[in-house]
Amino acid sequence: MKKVLLGLSGGVDSAVAAHLLLKQGYDVTGCFMRNWDALAEGDYLGNPTINNSQCPQEKDYDDAVAVAKKLGIKFIRIDYIKEYWDNVFSYLIREYECGRTPNPDIFCNKYIKFGPFLKYARENGYDYIAMGHYAKRVDKDGKTYLAKCYDQNKDQTYFLSQIDQSQVSFCLFPLGDIDKTEVREVAHSLDLESVMDKKDSTGVCFIGERNFKEFLKNYIPAQNGDIVDIETGRVIGHHEGAMYYTIGQRKGLGIGGISGEEAKGWFVVKKDIKKNIVYCTSGDESDWLLSDSCTITNLNWITYLPTLNKVIGAKFRYRQPDNEVKIVELGDNYAKIEFVKPIKAVTPGQAAVFYDDGICLGGGLIDKVYYKGKER
Repeated sequence: MKKVLLGLSGGVDSAVAAHLLLKQGYDVTGCFMRNWDALAEGDYLGNPTINNSQCPQEKDYDDAVAVAKKLGIKFIRIDYIKEYWDNVFSYLIREYECGRTPNPDIFCNKYIKFGPFLKYARENGYDYIAMGHYAKRVDKDGKTYLAKCYDQNKDQTYFLSQIDQSQVSFCLFPLGDIDKTEVREVAHSLDLESVMDKKDSTGVCFIGERNFKEFLKNYIPAQNGDIVDIETGRVIGHHEGAMYYTIGQRKGLGIGGISGEEAKGWFVVKKDIKKNIVYCTSGDESDWLLSDSCTITNLNWITYLPTLNKVIGAKFRYRQPDNEVKIVELGDNYAKIEFVKPIKAVTPGQAAVFYDDGICLGGGLIDKVYYKGKER
């Protein structure tokens, strides 16, 4: 019987993944990864400890224990707090400090779930690891591919774009052929009380849901500055730190209506970290939100490289529909991408992930963004 080490997170997806693996005849061990110490937030950078009356991760742990007991599977807990801090959270802080908008969940997969967690599984006699990810593994012609799952609304290949073929080949994706509604139905049929109606997590991986700007202030001190209309150069508001904002952001700017002008809403289009200025434009139809090409670094190709100048799909943020693009230049750690049509709010620091007929090719990090030959 093949042995599987399953990341049991305390959510409904990984719980149903465990059940499906058992039905398929695997010997399943659930593992809760503790990667964040919510009771000691701030200590690593010398900031005051943040007191939390409730620790969501400990609640998740209790829910995972209850699932393991209900399903009758073995259960272990492993701490990767240092690894998460060194390879994921510190990266997040560095990126925000230089004005980019990172996606830590991608690096959590690369450096934790498919890093030391996978290494532990190999060293302890497991044949596979598994997660509650919505993704598919396709084995064809002696190669293993990462593919989009059945439930396109939940597909998580975007977050798996920095892993490699050997890691994919050691992983099972039990949720690849079912949708979220069926996952909930299965959980109810099994009476998994601790998770069956638990809402999906939308916060940063392992840190949880919270006011993220307030959270960042514990690591990147607030620094007041101006919000400027990029069209006119006039000051239209004030902010607490340019690094807290992201391209395309509308909420949380604190800009009221301006007398005598049509209210179209204000959107962030540019940040000057050195001068601590946030530039905005009025209305979501503004050309200032558009770009028609970009450059990519931190490239990772999972099974094969894309063909130059071929029109393929690309996501520049999670749950974004595939955009038609062409890779026109490709080096060891550099690619230039041209968009078939201009795209809104392509953001430096975020991931660009490429697809070819449902196969996730891999991707990289957006470095510079251009429109009509000029850098945004």
